[in-house]
Amino acid sequence: MEQRKGFRFTTYEAPDQSPFEKLFEIFQELITHTSGDFDEAIDWLRELDKEYELTDDDYTIDDFIEDLKRKGYIREEFEDGEGRPGEGEEGEEGEDGEGPRGKISITAKLERMLRQRALDQIFGKIKRSGSGNHRTGKLGQGDEHSGEFREYRYGDSLERISMTESLKNAQINHGMGDFTMNESDLVVEDTEFKAQMSTVLMIDISHSMILYGEDRITPAKKVAMALAELITTRYPKDTLDILVFGNDAWPIAIKELPYLKVGPYHTNTVAGLQLAMDMLRRKRNTNKQIFMITDGKPSCIRLPNGDYYKNSVGLDDYIVEKCYNMAAQARKLHIPITTFMIAQDPYLMQFVREFTATNRGKAFYTGLKGLGEMIFEDYENNRKKRIK
Repeated sequence: MEQRKGFRFTTYEAPDQSPFEKLFEIFQELITHTSGDFDEAIDWLRELDKEYELTDDDYTIDDFIEDLKRKGYIREEFEDGEGRPGEGEEGEEGEDGEGPRGKISITAKLERMLRQRALDQIFGKIKRSGSGNHRTGKLGQGDEHSGEFREYRYGDSLERISMTESLKNAQINHGMGDFTMNESDLVVEDTEFKAQMSTVLMIDISHSMILYGEDRITPAKKVAMALAELITTRYPKDTLDILVFGNDAWPIAIKELPYLKVGPYHTNTVAGLQLAMDMLRRKRNTNKQIFMITDGKPSCIRLPNGDYYKNSVGLDDYIVEKCYNMAAQARKLHIPITTFMIAQDPYLMQFVREFTATNRGKAFYTGLKGLGEMIFEDYENNRKKRIK
Protein backbone atom coordinates (compact mmCIF):
# COMPACT_ATOMS: atom_id res chain seq x y z
CA MET A 1 0.00 0.00 0.00
CA GLU A 2 1.41 3.36 -1.03
CA GLN A 3 2.08 5.69 1.86
CA ARG A 4 0.82 9.19 1.27
CA LYS A 5 2.54 12.25 2.56
CA GLY A 6 0.47 15.09 3.86
CA PHE A 7 -0.40 17.27 6.81
CA ARG A 8 -0.69 15.89 10.29
CA PHE A 9 -3.33 17.48 12.45
CA THR A 10 -3.20 17.42 16.24
CA THR A 11 -5.44 18.80 18.95
CA TYR A 12 -4.62 22.43 19.66
CA GLU A 13 -3.52 23.13 23.19
CA ALA A 14 -3.47 26.68 24.49
CA PRO A 15 -0.11 27.78 25.85
CA ASP A 16 0.24 27.23 29.58
CA GLN A 17 -0.08 30.29 31.73
CA SER A 18 1.34 30.61 35.19
CA PRO A 19 -1.04 31.48 38.04
CA PHE A 20 0.42 34.99 38.03
CA GLU A 21 -0.16 35.46 34.27
CA LYS A 22 -3.79 34.34 34.52
CA LEU A 23 -4.53 36.75 37.35
CA PHE A 24 -2.50 39.55 35.74
CA GLU A 25 -4.72 39.53 32.63
CA ILE A 26 -7.81 40.03 34.78
CA PHE A 27 -6.10 42.55 37.04
CA GLN A 28 -5.12 44.80 34.10
CA GLU A 29 -8.75 44.98 33.00
CA LEU A 30 -9.92 45.74 36.53
CA ILE A 31 -7.30 48.44 37.17
CA THR A 32 -8.43 50.17 33.95
CA HIS A 33 -12.09 50.09 34.99
CA THR A 34 -11.29 51.39 38.47
CA SER A 35 -9.20 54.28 37.08
CA GLY A 36 -6.01 53.09 38.73
CA ASP A 37 -7.57 52.43 42.17
CA PHE A 38 -5.53 49.43 43.32
CA ASP A 39 -7.58 48.61 46.42
CA GLU A 40 -10.86 48.60 44.48
CA ALA A 41 -9.35 46.45 41.72
CA ILE A 42 -8.09 43.90 44.25
CA ASP A 43 -11.49 43.85 45.98
CA TRP A 44 -13.08 43.00 42.64
CA LEU A 45 -10.41 40.36 42.01
CA ARG A 46 -11.13 38.72 45.37
CA GLU A 47 -14.86 38.65 44.54
CA LEU A 48 -14.13 37.01 41.19
CA ASP A 49 -11.85 34.53 42.94
CA LYS A 50 -14.67 33.50 45.28
CA GLU A 51 -17.06 33.00 42.36
CA TYR A 52 -14.76 31.35 39.82
CA GLU A 53 -12.01 29.83 42.03
CA LEU A 54 -9.15 31.60 40.27
CA THR A 55 -6.62 30.64 42.94
CA ASP A 56 -5.81 27.73 45.23
CA ASP A 57 -3.82 27.12 48.40
CA ASP A 58 -0.56 27.03 46.42
CA TYR A 59 -1.06 30.52 44.96
CA THR A 60 -3.36 33.07 46.59
CA ILE A 61 -4.35 36.66 45.87
CA ASP A 62 -1.85 37.76 48.51
CA ASP A 63 0.89 35.87 46.65
CA PHE A 64 -0.21 37.67 43.49
CA ILE A 65 0.08 41.06 45.23
CA GLU A 66 3.60 40.22 46.42
CA ASP A 67 4.54 39.25 42.84
CA LEU A 68 3.17 42.58 41.56
CA LYS A 69 5.46 44.36 44.01
CA ARG A 70 8.47 42.23 43.20
CA LYS A 71 8.04 42.68 39.46
CA GLY A 72 7.76 46.46 39.82
CA TYR A 73 4.10 46.87 38.76
CA ILE A 74 2.97 48.46 42.03
CA ARG A 75 4.61 50.41 44.82
CA GLU A 76 3.66 51.21 48.37
CA GLU A 77 3.82 54.89 49.30
CA PHE A 78 4.14 56.15 52.86
CA GLU A 79 3.34 59.47 54.48
CA ASP A 80 6.96 60.59 54.24
CA GLY A 81 6.60 60.46 50.44
CA GLU A 82 8.93 57.49 50.05
CA GLY A 83 7.84 54.38 48.26
CA ARG A 84 9.01 50.80 48.09
CA PRO A 85 9.85 48.93 46.04
CA GLY A 86 10.72 51.09 43.01
CA GLU A 87 10.00 50.04 39.45
CA GLY A 88 11.74 46.75 38.74
CA GLU A 89 13.35 46.69 42.20
CA GLU A 90 13.31 43.93 44.76
CA GLY A 91 11.94 44.76 48.16
CA GLU A 92 10.68 43.25 51.37
CA GLU A 93 7.32 44.10 52.83
CA GLY A 94 6.34 43.61 56.43
CA GLU A 95 3.71 41.02 57.32
CA ASP A 96 0.34 42.11 58.67
CA GLY A 97 0.80 43.82 61.98
CA GLU A 98 4.44 44.63 61.38
CA GLY A 99 4.69 48.36 60.92
CA PRO A 100 2.42 50.80 59.05
CA ARG A 101 1.16 50.02 55.57
CA GLY A 102 1.25 52.68 52.89
CA LYS A 103 -1.06 53.41 50.00
CA ILE A 104 -0.42 51.12 47.05
CA SER A 105 -0.31 52.68 43.57
CA ILE A 106 0.62 51.44 40.13
CA THR A 107 4.00 52.28 38.59
CA ALA A 108 5.05 53.76 35.26
CA LYS A 109 5.95 50.22 34.17
CA LEU A 110 2.34 49.11 34.53
CA GLU A 111 1.04 52.32 32.91
CA ARG A 112 3.08 51.51 29.80
CA MET A 113 1.82 47.93 29.83
CA LEU A 114 -1.79 49.11 30.02
CA ARG A 115 -1.26 51.32 26.96
CA GLN A 116 0.27 48.44 25.02
CA ARG A 117 -2.55 46.12 26.10
CA ALA A 118 -5.14 48.65 24.93
CA LEU A 119 -3.36 48.89 21.59
CA ASP A 120 -3.38 45.11 21.19
CA GLN A 121 -7.02 44.83 22.27
CA ILE A 122 -8.39 47.58 20.06
CA PHE A 123 -6.16 47.68 17.01
CA GLY A 124 -4.96 44.08 16.97
CA LYS A 125 -1.40 42.88 16.93
CA ILE A 126 0.10 45.53 14.67
CA LYS A 127 3.26 44.30 12.97
CA ARG A 128 6.26 46.32 13.98
CA SER A 129 8.04 46.89 10.71
CA GLY A 130 9.87 50.03 11.75
CA SER A 131 8.64 53.53 12.31
CA GLY A 132 5.89 54.81 10.07
CA ASN A 133 6.19 58.08 8.18
CA HIS A 134 3.89 60.50 6.41
CA ARG A 135 5.41 61.05 2.98
CA THR A 136 4.62 63.88 0.62
CA GLY A 137 5.87 62.01 -2.44
CA LYS A 138 7.94 65.07 -3.43
CA LEU A 139 11.69 64.89 -3.96
CA GLY A 140 14.00 67.58 -2.70
CA GLN A 141 16.04 68.55 0.31
CA GLY A 142 14.25 66.36 2.77
CA ASP A 143 15.46 64.00 5.48
CA GLU A 144 14.58 60.55 4.08
CA HIS A 145 16.76 58.87 1.45
CA SER A 146 14.73 57.92 -1.63
CA GLY A 147 17.27 55.54 -3.23
CA GLU A 148 17.30 57.62 -6.42
CA PHE A 149 20.29 59.53 -7.76
CA ARG A 150 20.73 62.64 -9.93
CA GLU A 151 23.53 64.93 -11.06
CA TYR A 152 24.98 67.48 -8.65
CA ARG A 153 23.47 70.97 -8.89
CA TYR A 154 24.81 74.23 -7.55
CA GLY A 155 23.50 74.69 -4.02
CA ASP A 156 23.36 71.01 -3.08
CA SER A 157 24.97 70.38 0.31
CA LEU A 158 28.20 68.39 0.29
CA GLU A 159 26.96 65.77 2.73
CA ARG A 160 24.32 64.71 0.18
CA ILE A 161 26.93 63.73 -2.41
CA SER A 162 27.12 59.96 -2.91
CA MET A 163 30.86 59.30 -2.98
CA THR A 164 30.47 55.72 -4.23
CA GLU A 165 28.43 56.71 -7.26
CA SER A 166 30.60 59.79 -7.90
CA LEU A 167 33.83 57.74 -7.88
CA LYS A 168 32.25 55.26 -10.25
CA ASN A 169 31.34 58.10 -12.62
CA ALA A 170 34.86 59.53 -12.47
CA GLN A 171 36.41 56.17 -13.42
CA ILE A 172 33.96 55.68 -16.30
CA ASN A 173 34.38 59.23 -17.61
CA HIS A 174 38.17 59.60 -17.24
CA GLY A 175 39.59 56.10 -17.29
CA MET A 176 41.66 54.15 -14.77
CA GLY A 177 44.93 56.12 -15.19
CA ASP A 178 45.56 59.30 -13.25
CA PHE A 179 42.53 59.82 -11.05
CA THR A 180 40.45 62.82 -12.11
CA MET A 181 37.12 64.05 -10.78
CA ASN A 182 35.22 67.18 -11.66
CA GLU A 183 31.83 68.63 -10.96
CA SER A 184 30.13 66.75 -13.79
CA ASP A 185 31.05 63.44 -12.10
CA LEU A 186 29.30 64.24 -8.84
CA VAL A 187 26.07 62.42 -8.03
CA VAL A 188 23.58 63.36 -5.33
CA GLU A 189 21.14 60.97 -3.66
CA ASP A 190 17.69 62.51 -3.56
CA THR A 191 15.65 62.68 -0.39
CA GLU A 192 11.98 62.95 0.35
CA PHE A 193 10.20 65.30 2.66
CA LYS A 194 8.33 63.60 5.48
CA ALA A 195 5.09 65.22 6.53
CA GLN A 196 4.15 65.04 10.19
CA MET A 197 0.69 64.85 11.67
CA SER A 198 -0.40 66.67 14.83
CA THR A 199 -3.51 65.24 16.45
CA VAL A 200 -5.54 66.40 19.44
CA LEU A 201 -7.86 63.84 21.01
CA MET A 202 -10.77 65.34 22.98
CA ILE A 203 -12.53 63.13 25.52
CA ASP A 204 -15.89 64.04 27.03
CA ILE A 205 -15.84 63.42 30.82
CA SER A 206 -19.26 64.89 31.58
CA HIS A 207 -21.48 62.96 33.97
CA SER A 208 -23.50 61.42 31.15
CA MET A 209 -20.51 59.24 30.28
CA ILE A 210 -21.54 56.90 33.13
CA LEU A 211 -25.30 57.46 33.11
CA TYR A 212 -27.99 55.03 32.01
CA GLY A 213 -26.13 52.00 33.35
CA GLU A 214 -23.47 52.13 30.65
CA ASP A 215 -19.76 52.70 31.23
CA ARG A 216 -18.71 54.89 28.32
CA ILE A 217 -15.58 56.40 29.83
CA THR A 218 -13.58 53.15 30.02
CA PRO A 219 -13.78 52.43 26.26
CA ALA A 220 -12.89 56.08 25.53
CA LYS A 221 -9.96 55.80 27.93
CA LYS A 222 -8.77 52.60 26.25
CA VAL A 223 -8.96 54.26 22.83
CA ALA A 224 -6.83 57.15 24.09
CA MET A 225 -4.23 54.78 25.57
CA ALA A 226 -4.11 52.74 22.38
CA LEU A 227 -3.83 55.78 20.12
CA ALA A 228 -1.08 57.20 22.32
CA GLU A 229 0.86 53.95 22.14
CA LEU A 230 0.37 53.69 18.37
CA ILE A 231 1.63 57.20 17.64
CA THR A 232 4.56 57.19 20.07
CA THR A 233 5.84 53.80 18.89
CA ARG A 234 4.90 53.64 15.20
CA TYR A 235 4.81 57.32 14.21
CA PRO A 236 7.25 58.95 16.63
CA LYS A 237 7.55 62.13 14.53
CA ASP A 238 3.80 62.74 14.88
CA THR A 239 2.40 64.47 17.94
CA LEU A 240 -0.61 63.56 20.04
CA ASP A 241 -2.12 65.87 22.64
CA ILE A 242 -5.02 64.74 24.80
CA LEU A 243 -7.54 66.91 26.56
CA VAL A 244 -10.68 66.29 28.55
CA PHE A 245 -13.71 68.52 28.72
CA GLY A 246 -16.58 68.91 31.15
CA ASN A 247 -17.55 72.34 32.49
CA ASP A 248 -14.10 73.43 31.31
CA ALA A 249 -11.30 71.80 29.32
CA TRP A 250 -7.75 70.96 30.32
CA PRO A 251 -4.88 68.93 28.88
CA ILE A 252 -3.77 65.65 30.41
CA ALA A 253 -0.51 63.77 30.03
CA ILE A 254 -0.39 60.30 28.55
CA LYS A 255 0.63 58.84 31.91
CA GLU A 256 -2.63 60.17 33.43
CA LEU A 257 -4.88 58.15 31.12
CA PRO A 258 -5.34 55.06 33.35
CA TYR A 259 -6.61 57.33 36.13
CA LEU A 260 -9.15 59.23 34.02
CA LYS A 261 -12.57 59.61 35.70
CA VAL A 262 -15.92 61.15 34.90
CA GLY A 263 -16.88 64.19 36.99
CA PRO A 264 -20.14 65.93 37.93
CA TYR A 265 -19.85 68.09 34.84
CA HIS A 266 -21.93 69.49 32.02
CA THR A 267 -20.51 69.40 28.47
CA ASN A 268 -18.55 72.47 27.41
CA THR A 269 -17.69 71.46 23.85
CA VAL A 270 -16.63 75.02 22.99
CA ALA A 271 -13.95 75.06 25.70
CA GLY A 272 -12.60 71.76 24.42
CA LEU A 273 -12.39 73.01 20.84
CA GLN A 274 -10.78 76.29 21.90
CA LEU A 275 -8.06 74.45 23.80
CA ALA A 276 -7.54 71.96 20.96
CA MET A 277 -7.01 74.74 18.43
CA ASP A 278 -4.68 76.59 20.79
CA MET A 279 -2.60 73.42 21.06
CA LEU A 280 -2.49 72.96 17.31
CA ARG A 281 -1.61 76.60 16.59
CA ARG A 282 1.68 75.99 18.40
CA LYS A 283 2.56 73.03 16.17
CA ARG A 284 4.80 73.62 13.19
CA ASN A 285 3.33 70.70 11.27
CA THR A 286 1.07 71.57 8.38
CA ASN A 287 -1.12 68.47 8.87
CA LYS A 288 -3.40 68.90 11.86
CA GLN A 289 -6.60 67.25 13.02
CA ILE A 290 -8.96 66.95 15.98
CA PHE A 291 -10.66 63.75 17.15
CA MET A 292 -13.59 64.27 19.52
CA ILE A 293 -15.23 61.45 21.50
CA THR A 294 -18.51 62.53 23.06
CA ASP A 295 -21.86 61.04 23.98
CA GLY A 296 -23.88 64.10 24.82
CA LYS A 297 -25.07 67.44 23.65
CA PRO A 298 -23.19 70.67 24.38
CA SER A 299 -24.86 71.99 27.52
CA CYS A 300 -22.45 74.51 29.00
CA ILE A 301 -20.38 77.52 28.03
CA ARG A 302 -18.25 79.97 29.97
CA LEU A 303 -19.26 83.62 29.67
CA PRO A 304 -16.74 86.47 29.34
CA ASN A 305 -17.31 87.43 33.01
CA GLY A 306 -16.24 83.93 34.11
CA ASP A 307 -19.72 82.64 34.96
CA TYR A 308 -21.12 79.44 33.45
CA TYR A 309 -24.17 79.42 31.25
CA LYS A 310 -25.75 75.95 31.47
CA ASN A 311 -28.78 74.39 29.87
CA SER A 312 -29.28 70.61 29.91
CA VAL A 313 -32.75 70.72 28.38
CA GLY A 314 -32.64 70.16 24.63
CA LEU A 315 -30.15 71.99 22.44
CA ASP A 316 -29.67 75.58 23.53
CA ASP A 317 -29.46 77.89 20.51
CA TYR A 318 -26.83 80.14 22.10
CA ILE A 319 -24.52 77.23 22.96
CA VAL A 320 -25.07 75.50 19.63
CA GLU A 321 -24.24 78.66 17.69
CA LYS A 322 -20.96 78.98 19.60
CA CYS A 323 -20.13 75.39 18.61
CA TYR A 324 -20.77 76.15 14.95
CA ASN A 325 -18.53 79.22 15.21
CA MET A 326 -15.70 77.06 16.57
CA ALA A 327 -16.20 74.57 13.72
CA ALA A 328 -15.91 77.41 11.21
CA GLN A 329 -12.75 78.76 12.88
CA ALA A 330 -11.14 75.33 12.71
CA ARG A 331 -12.02 75.11 9.03
CA LYS A 332 -10.28 78.45 8.34
CA LEU A 333 -7.19 77.06 10.06
CA HIS A 334 -7.43 73.92 7.89
CA ILE A 335 -8.06 71.73 10.94
CA PRO A 336 -10.62 69.00 10.24
CA ILE A 337 -12.67 67.74 13.18
CA THR A 338 -13.75 64.12 13.29
CA THR A 339 -16.54 63.51 15.79
CA PHE A 340 -17.16 60.06 17.24
CA MET A 341 -20.69 60.38 18.57
CA ILE A 342 -21.60 57.59 20.97
CA ALA A 343 -25.19 58.77 21.53
CA GLN A 344 -27.63 58.18 18.69
CA ASP A 345 -30.54 60.47 19.54
CA PRO A 346 -31.91 61.89 16.26
CA TYR A 347 -31.77 65.55 17.36
CA LEU A 348 -28.16 65.15 18.57
CA MET A 349 -27.19 63.42 15.33
CA GLN A 350 -28.69 66.36 13.42
CA PHE A 351 -26.58 68.79 15.47
CA VAL A 352 -23.43 66.78 14.71
CA ARG A 353 -24.31 66.70 11.00
CA GLU A 354 -24.58 70.50 10.86
CA PHE A 355 -21.44 70.91 12.99
CA THR A 356 -19.55 68.58 10.65
CA ALA A 357 -20.81 70.35 7.54
CA THR A 358 -19.64 73.69 8.94
CA ASN A 359 -16.17 72.32 9.53
CA ARG A 360 -16.13 70.05 6.46
CA GLY A 361 -14.93 67.32 8.76
CA LYS A 362 -16.32 63.86 9.41
CA ALA A 363 -18.69 62.24 11.88
CA PHE A 364 -19.20 58.66 13.00
CA TYR A 365 -22.36 57.67 14.83
CA THR A 366 -21.32 54.63 16.78
CA GLY A 367 -21.90 52.65 19.91
CA LEU A 368 -19.05 51.59 22.13
CA LYS A 369 -18.33 48.47 20.12
CA GLY A 370 -15.88 49.15 17.31
CA LEU A 371 -15.06 52.68 18.51
CA GLY A 372 -11.33 51.96 18.66
CA GLU A 373 -11.15 50.39 15.23
CA MET A 374 -12.97 53.38 13.72
CA ILE A 375 -10.55 55.87 15.25
CA PHE A 376 -7.54 53.84 14.18
CA GLU A 377 -8.77 53.51 10.60
CA ASP A 378 -9.63 57.20 10.40
CA TYR A 379 -6.21 58.19 11.73
CA GLU A 380 -4.52 56.02 9.10
CA ASN A 381 -6.81 57.24 6.32
CA ASN A 382 -6.34 60.90 7.23
CA ARG A 383 -2.62 60.41 7.30
CA LYS A 384 -2.64 58.96 3.78
CA LYS A 385 -5.12 61.48 2.43
CA ARG A 386 -3.49 64.64 3.76
CA ILE A 387 -0.01 63.92 2.43
CA LYS A 388 -0.91 63.58 -1.25
